[in-house]
Amino acid sequence: MLLLVDAGNTRIKWALTEKDPGAHAPGRANALGRWIASGAVARADSGLLADAWHGLKIARILLSNVAGEPMHKELEQILLRVLGLQLVPVEWFKSVAALGGVRNGYRDPAQLGCDRFASAIGAHALFPGRSLIVVTCGTATTIDAVTADGLFMGGMILPGPELMAASLAGNTAQLPQVAQHAEAAAIFADNTDDAIASGCIAAQAGAIERAVAARIRQHGAVQCIISGGAATMVAPHLSIPCDKVDNLVLIGLQTVVMQQNQKEPC
Repeated sequence: MLLLVDAGNTRIKWALTEKDPGAHAPGRANALGRWIASGAVARADSGLLADAWHGLKIARILLSNVAGEPMHKELEQILLRVLGLQLVPVEWFKSVAALGGVRNGYRDPAQLGCDRFASAIGAHALFPGRSLIVVTCGTATTIDAVTADGLFMGGMILPGPELMAASLAGNTAQLPQVAQHAEAAAIFADNTDDAIASGCIAAQAGAIERAVAARIRQHGAVQCIISGGAATMVAPHLSIPCDKVDNLVLIGLQTVVMQQNQKEPC
């Protein structure tokens, strides 16, 4: 089996799929996002992964990590406990010039966050031949443009809604800390908590809608894809159509493995 891991700043998500994920599917897109097992833990609870992975028949592992070297080392130790002396290939996904059907348009391809690159690959595989705006709402919100023929053009990064609210509360006198999952019920709120939540959501939605409008002016038809832990909070407040896709990074990793398998000699 193939273990895919998406280690972010807030959560670690994982999925188990066939070592050749496309082997039993009539079309590549039909296999994307199909897991034998999956799960997620908070970053502080990463030790729970050893229990979740214990006993799984893992033959290959592909990991995306944006949480730094400490998380890299921690995941290595967890895998060592799970796998023991088993010789299982462990690969750390990195941003390169081209992979998974996507060409990396960053000036320095390696500087692009590997989660953003994986998300672009996943979105392009799910929606081939379409001009895309790929949004991931998490600790940070990233808004990236991918052309119909698979060029990652670049994008923008801004604080996620919870980070915006925490920063505002932490750096402004007499403003409260907004609840983690506060929702903006009204644009013009009648209390401070809701006013902060409304402002943070409006900033997220405005940035996404601005990016979509810019691509429409450049290209015409554009499809917006939104993913990430805060996507459920942001998506209802968008005034434009946007398809919500869960586990976009994992789908991107899965796409890379599927394409690698297709190129291997039988």
